[in-house]
Amino acid sequence: MAIPDFQTVMLPLLKFCADKREHSLREAVEVLSKEMSLTVEDLVARLPSGQQAVFHNRIGWAQWHLKTARLLNSPRRGVFHITERGIQVLVGKPSRIDLKFLDQFPEHEMRALARKGGVEVTPQTAIVDEEQTPEEALEFAHQTIRQALGQELLSRILACSPVFFEELVVELLVAMGYGGSRRDAGERVGQSGDGGIDGIIKEDRLGLDTIYIQAKRWQGNVGRPEIQKFVGALQGQRARKGVFITTSAFTADAIDYASRIDTKVVLIDGQQLANLMMDFDVGVSVAATYAVKRIDSDYFEEE
Repeated sequence: MAIPDFQTVMLPLLKFCADKREHSLREAVEVLSKEMSLTVEDLVARLPSGQQAVFHNRIGWAQWHLKTARLLNSPRRGVFHITERGIQVLVGKPSRIDLKFLDQFPEHEMRALARKGGVEVTPQTAIVDEEQTPEEALEFAHQTIRQALGQELLSRILACSPVFFEELVVELLVAMGYGGSRRDAGERVGQSGDGGIDGIIKEDRLGLDTIYIQAKRWQGNVGRPEIQKFVGALQGQRARKGVFITTSAFTADAIDYASRIDTKVVLIDGQQLANLMMDFDVGVSVAATYAVKRIDSDYFEEE
């Protein structure tokens, strides 16, 4: 089955705690994942940031809401157990526990606070409220902004000259750590008689090896013949390594060919190019920064 959303997890989590013993989040993840028949792929699936497993995150937020409604309690850091109110809820045999169900308890103030603050509930916010944890909503929004920015980057590149694109590619590789300074690390070739080479860059600060670059500012896919020409140009330079970068994509035949030849050729398509530009701040700048903070449990522990 698909990974259940954090509200679907609430009732199974409360039932898991019905033995009145103290449990950890790790125990809950292990038991509920088996109960819900999650696959290995489900368990290793991570949030877009890669910092936390999706199911672990959803169990954590289910626990938080149940604790806010006083159905669970944490006597000390890292463990939780069911309360008398939680036991009474289970006695009532609810078919589902979700945010609407928890609103009957005055301590569960998230929605009440939102209403008091004048937050308008739209279909979009309702979907996030019902299916996503706050981290998932935040990361989903970040990915949406990132995808839109990536598309805009490629549009801007296509509107620029081929010479500018070749310079951009060398600039990006320098930003990624190849060669050191922009002055010493790379140079643009890109002229008549260049033999299919658009740029040259040192692999490291000492220049122990050289990487040759081909940059294609195309809208159509790059096929195997273009990769073969590039490999031929590399062999003419007695080069062992090359990077072929395009604003479009590579055909399956081109990818297969590059994976089977002795010469090391890395293929970077338009989507990868945009992602690298964003990751290494080439052609983009930070518009805003949001810090996501957590409670420092150690701070509140009394001697």
